[in-house]
Order: sequence, then C-alpha cells, then structure tokens
Amino acid sequence: MKAKQSKKEKSAKPEENLTTEQKIRREALAWFWVILVFLLINATVGQARVIPSGSMQNTLLIGDHLIMSRFGYDVGIPFTDIHTSLWRTPKRQQIVIFRPVVPGDTSDVIKRVIGLPGETIDVHDGHVYVNGNMLLENYTVGRTEPGNPLPFVQQAIGKSTLLPYTLPKDCYFLMGDNRENSLDSRFIGCVPRKHIIGTPVMIYMSIDTQGELQPWGSGAILDRISVYANAVIHPSEIRWRRLFHFF
Repeated sequence: MKAKQSKKEKSAKPEENLTTEQKIRREALAWFWVILVFLLINATVGQARVIPSGSMQNTLLIGDHLIMSRFGYDVGIPFTDIHTSLWRTPKRQQIVIFRPVVPGDTSDVIKRVIGLPGETIDVHDGHVYVNGNMLLENYTVGRTEPGNPLPFVQQAIGKSTLLPYTLPKDCYFLMGDNRENSLDSRFIGCVPRKHIIGTPVMIYMSIDTQGELQPWGSGAILDRISVYANAVIHPSEIRWRRLFHFF
C-alpha cells in the first residue's frame, strides 16, 4: 500500500510543483492552440451563415442557419479580405456562396449555379435556356424574367450583361430560386470563380423570424443573439423539421 501511495504521490508532484505563473502559462498555451485550430477550420473548412432574405425560397428560408463548407473552394486569412481560390469548380444547379460583386456591398451572397464558363444564357417565355436548350428546374418560385442589368454595375465591370449572354472564362451565371425576388446575374452580371467561397452543407437551425434579417457581417451579431434568444423564449418559432437537413 505504501509503495502504491508513493507512486501516486510521485505522479502528482509535477502538477503540485507548478507555480501559479507556470499554470497560467500552460492554460494560455492550451487556449492558444484551441483558438488557432478554430481559426484554421474557419479559414479552410467551414463557417456559419444565415439566410437573411427570401431570394432562395423555397429551397432556403429566411432564418435558416447553415454550415458552409469552404473545403476545396477557397482559403483565406481570418478577419481580412485576403482569399485564394482552390481546385474545386462549381457544378450546374449547385448552391454556392460568394463574396459580393456589386460595388459597395460587403455581405456574402447565396445563389444557385445556372450557367458555366463558355455557355450562352438566355431567358424567355418564363424559362432559362443554356446554349439554346431549356433548363429543367423543379426548385423555382415565381416566373423567370430576363431582368434589367443595373447601370452602375455595368459601368463598374466595364461591359454589358444583356441577355443572351455568353459567359467568359472562369465566370458563372448565378440565380436565386425565388425568381421574382432575387438580385442575381440577370442584374449584376456573371460571378467570377475567385468570388465563390463555398457551398452549404447542412441547416443546423431554422427560426421563423417573421421578416428579413441583417446579412452576415457588420452589425449582425446582435441581430443573431436576438433571434436565438427569441427562439428560446418561443420554441414554436423553430422550424424543427428543417433542422439537420443536409444538401
């Protein structure tokens, strides 16, 4: 018994011999690695996003909270605008998240890939045509109209995006599923590959907010806290059937 006790005492000595300063340093080092791993995951693998508007209804609803995968699409330095595109290329009808192309906008956007580089896109009779062939779509809401390119966007990008439009190299035609309520490539032109940063993986929370939210970004944190707090107080506002929906 004495031998066993002495072994336990001996193994406990290194912990007991640590000074307060050494314990603080060890704790700080542990937190440093936790934060570093979190930032690396945030920069290369996944991030949280929320749907602020109805442009992707009924596929995505206002108040859907998503996990976005950046793996293979984009890598960036946290808290900066420094990004680098990776090897994955978006596929037709895939939902993607991209950094804004409209001058002055700072919020990430989520839309569906309709046209790929080199293809010619046209919209008429309520349908989308790719290289002259009608695109079959079972996810849209509302009638698809051509739209009118925004003049200030045309001036900023230095070219017209009037339909029919042939997509240049490394540029994608993106549209919202809610065709009557979506500011997409019909208005802002094609989206360069370097702006596409990821794709949604899962809906981890969905809350009926009864109105649009602030886009993810500056000033949105308090908005999120308010929404979550309200959901705790009123659990009936949680769309339980949408939780843990994978794409």
